[in-house]
Amino acid sequence: MFGKGAKTNPPAGNPAPVVTAAPKAAAAQDQSSRNSNGTVNVNTQIGKGTTIDGDLQFSGGLLVEGTIKGNITAENDQATLILHEHGRIQGEVRVPSMVLNGSIDGDVFASGKVELFEKSRVCGDVYYNLLEMAVGAEVNGKLVRQKPSDPAPAPAAPVAADPKKPEAKKEG
Repeated sequence: MFGKGAKTNPPAGNPAPVVTAAPKAAAAQDQSSRNSNGTVNVNTQIGKGTTIDGDLQFSGGLLVEGTIKGNITAENDQATLILHEHGRIQGEVRVPSMVLNGSIDGDVFASGKVELFEKSRVCGDVYYNLLEMAVGAEVNGKLVRQKPSDPAPAPAAPVAADPKKPEAKKEG
Protein backbone atom coordinates (compact mmCIF):
# COMPACT_ATOMS: atom_id res chain seq x y z
CA MET A 1 0.00 0.00 0.00
CA PHE A 2 2.61 2.61 1.01
CA GLY A 3 5.84 3.07 -0.88
CA LYS A 4 5.13 0.41 -3.49
CA GLY A 5 4.31 2.79 -6.35
CA ALA A 6 0.80 1.39 -6.62
CA LYS A 7 -1.43 2.95 -9.20
CA THR A 8 -5.10 3.64 -8.58
CA ASN A 9 -7.22 3.81 -11.68
CA PRO A 10 -10.43 5.85 -11.80
CA PRO A 11 -13.79 4.06 -11.86
CA ALA A 12 -14.72 2.51 -15.19
CA GLY A 13 -15.75 4.99 -17.84
CA ASN A 14 -14.06 8.01 -16.19
CA PRO A 15 -11.13 9.65 -17.98
CA ALA A 16 -9.59 10.84 -14.69
CA PRO A 17 -5.79 10.98 -14.48
CA VAL A 18 -3.93 7.95 -13.19
CA VAL A 19 -3.00 8.31 -9.53
CA THR A 20 0.40 7.15 -8.31
CA ALA A 21 1.24 6.61 -4.64
CA ALA A 22 4.39 8.49 -3.68
CA PRO A 23 6.98 6.57 -1.64
CA LYS A 24 7.83 9.53 0.62
CA ALA A 25 5.52 12.44 1.36
CA ALA A 26 8.39 14.78 2.21
CA ALA A 27 10.11 14.19 -1.12
CA ALA A 28 7.02 15.13 -3.11
CA GLN A 29 6.24 18.32 -1.18
CA ASP A 30 8.72 20.32 -3.23
CA GLN A 31 7.40 18.96 -6.53
CA SER A 32 4.16 19.61 -8.33
CA SER A 33 1.46 17.06 -7.50
CA ARG A 34 0.73 16.54 -11.17
CA ASN A 35 3.46 14.99 -13.31
CA SER A 36 4.15 15.96 -16.91
CA ASN A 37 2.36 12.80 -18.11
CA GLY A 38 -0.91 13.71 -16.33
CA THR A 39 -0.56 11.44 -13.29
CA VAL A 40 -1.01 12.76 -9.78
CA ASN A 41 1.27 11.80 -6.89
CA VAL A 42 -0.80 10.80 -3.87
CA ASN A 43 0.89 11.58 -0.58
CA THR A 44 -2.16 11.03 1.62
CA GLN A 45 -5.10 8.68 1.21
CA ILE A 46 -8.28 8.61 3.26
CA GLY A 47 -9.75 5.19 2.60
CA LYS A 48 -13.33 4.08 2.12
CA GLY A 49 -15.03 3.58 5.47
CA THR A 50 -12.85 6.20 7.19
CA THR A 51 -14.44 9.33 8.67
CA ILE A 52 -12.47 12.36 9.81
CA ASP A 53 -14.21 14.89 12.06
CA GLY A 54 -12.30 18.17 11.96
CA ASP A 55 -10.41 20.46 9.62
CA LEU A 56 -7.65 19.06 7.42
CA GLN A 57 -4.56 20.71 5.92
CA PHE A 58 -2.46 18.88 3.35
CA SER A 59 0.27 19.29 0.78
CA GLY A 60 0.97 17.23 -2.32
CA GLY A 61 -1.82 14.92 -3.44
CA LEU A 62 -4.78 13.94 -1.27
CA LEU A 63 -7.07 11.08 -2.33
CA VAL A 64 -10.37 10.92 -0.43
CA GLU A 65 -12.45 7.75 -0.64
CA GLY A 66 -13.99 8.17 2.82
CA THR A 67 -15.75 11.05 4.57
CA ILE A 68 -14.37 14.33 5.90
CA LYS A 69 -16.56 16.46 8.16
CA GLY A 70 -14.63 19.72 8.26
CA ASN A 71 -12.83 22.24 6.09
CA ILE A 72 -9.97 21.21 3.78
CA THR A 73 -7.10 23.57 2.99
CA ALA A 74 -3.99 23.01 0.88
CA GLU A 75 -0.69 24.27 2.27
CA ASN A 76 0.92 25.07 -1.09
CA ASP A 77 0.17 25.92 -4.72
CA GLN A 78 1.09 22.46 -6.02
CA ALA A 79 -1.48 20.51 -4.00
CA THR A 80 -4.24 18.49 -5.66
CA LEU A 81 -7.40 17.06 -4.11
CA ILE A 82 -8.88 13.92 -5.67
CA LEU A 83 -12.36 13.00 -4.48
CA HIS A 84 -13.33 9.43 -5.38
CA GLU A 85 -16.95 8.61 -6.29
CA HIS A 86 -17.44 7.16 -2.78
CA GLY A 87 -15.78 10.19 -1.13
CA ARG A 88 -17.79 12.78 0.80
CA ILE A 89 -16.75 16.18 2.15
CA GLN A 90 -18.93 18.26 4.46
CA GLY A 91 -17.22 21.63 4.71
CA GLU A 92 -15.39 24.30 2.77
CA VAL A 93 -12.62 23.26 0.37
CA ARG A 94 -9.69 25.60 -0.53
CA VAL A 95 -7.16 24.00 -2.90
CA PRO A 96 -5.21 24.94 -6.03
CA SER A 97 -6.62 22.10 -8.15
CA MET A 98 -9.06 19.26 -7.73
CA VAL A 99 -10.51 16.24 -9.49
CA LEU A 100 -14.02 15.52 -8.21
CA ASN A 101 -16.18 12.46 -8.67
CA GLY A 102 -17.76 12.36 -5.20
CA SER A 103 -19.88 14.85 -3.27
CA ILE A 104 -19.10 18.09 -1.45
CA ASP A 105 -21.54 19.89 0.82
CA GLY A 106 -19.94 23.34 1.09
CA ASP A 107 -18.24 26.03 -0.96
CA VAL A 108 -15.27 25.15 -3.17
CA PHE A 109 -12.38 27.56 -3.87
CA ALA A 110 -9.77 26.58 -6.47
CA SER A 111 -7.05 28.89 -7.76
CA GLY A 112 -6.30 26.47 -10.61
CA LYS A 113 -8.33 23.82 -12.38
CA VAL A 114 -11.51 22.09 -11.21
CA GLU A 115 -12.45 18.84 -12.96
CA LEU A 116 -16.00 17.62 -12.30
CA PHE A 117 -16.71 14.08 -13.49
CA GLU A 118 -20.17 12.62 -14.10
CA LYS A 119 -20.77 11.41 -10.52
CA SER A 120 -19.62 14.63 -8.84
CA ARG A 121 -22.11 16.58 -6.73
CA VAL A 122 -21.41 20.00 -5.19
CA CYS A 123 -23.98 21.65 -2.93
CA GLY A 124 -22.42 25.09 -2.63
CA ASP A 125 -20.71 27.75 -4.69
CA VAL A 126 -17.69 26.88 -6.86
CA TYR A 127 -15.00 29.54 -7.29
CA TYR A 128 -12.57 28.47 -10.02
CA ASN A 129 -9.99 29.63 -12.55
CA LEU A 130 -10.42 26.79 -15.06
CA LEU A 131 -13.41 24.45 -15.09
CA GLU A 132 -13.97 21.14 -16.84
CA MET A 133 -17.40 19.60 -16.29
CA ALA A 134 -18.64 16.25 -17.60
CA VAL A 135 -22.21 15.48 -18.56
CA GLY A 136 -24.00 14.34 -15.40
CA ALA A 137 -21.95 16.43 -12.97
CA GLU A 138 -24.09 18.50 -10.63
CA VAL A 139 -23.49 21.90 -9.02
CA ASN A 140 -26.24 23.24 -6.76
CA GLY A 141 -24.89 26.74 -6.26
CA LYS A 142 -23.12 29.47 -8.18
CA LEU A 143 -20.21 28.99 -10.59
CA VAL A 144 -17.91 31.99 -10.15
CA ARG A 145 -14.85 32.37 -12.36
CA GLN A 146 -11.84 33.87 -10.58
CA LYS A 147 -8.85 35.25 -12.45
CA PRO A 148 -5.52 33.81 -11.25
CA SER A 149 -4.60 37.18 -9.72
CA ASP A 150 -7.94 37.52 -7.85
CA PRO A 151 -7.75 36.30 -4.26
CA ALA A 152 -10.46 33.87 -3.18
CA PRO A 153 -13.06 35.45 -0.92
CA ALA A 154 -12.17 35.14 2.75
CA PRO A 155 -14.39 33.01 4.95
CA ALA A 156 -17.20 35.01 6.52
CA ALA A 157 -16.50 35.82 10.15
CA PRO A 158 -19.16 37.03 12.56
CA VAL A 159 -18.82 40.72 13.36
CA ALA A 160 -19.16 41.57 17.02
CA ALA A 161 -19.74 45.05 18.39
CA ASP A 162 -16.77 46.59 20.19
CA PRO A 163 -17.82 46.99 23.86
CA LYS A 164 -15.36 49.92 24.33
CA LYS A 165 -16.91 52.03 21.57
CA PRO A 166 -20.12 53.86 22.42
CA GLU A 167 -22.90 53.40 19.92
CA ALA A 168 -23.85 56.38 17.78
CA LYS A 169 -27.05 58.03 18.91
CA LYS A 170 -29.56 59.38 16.49
CA GLU A 171 -30.51 62.97 16.98
CA GLY A 172 -33.70 64.28 15.77
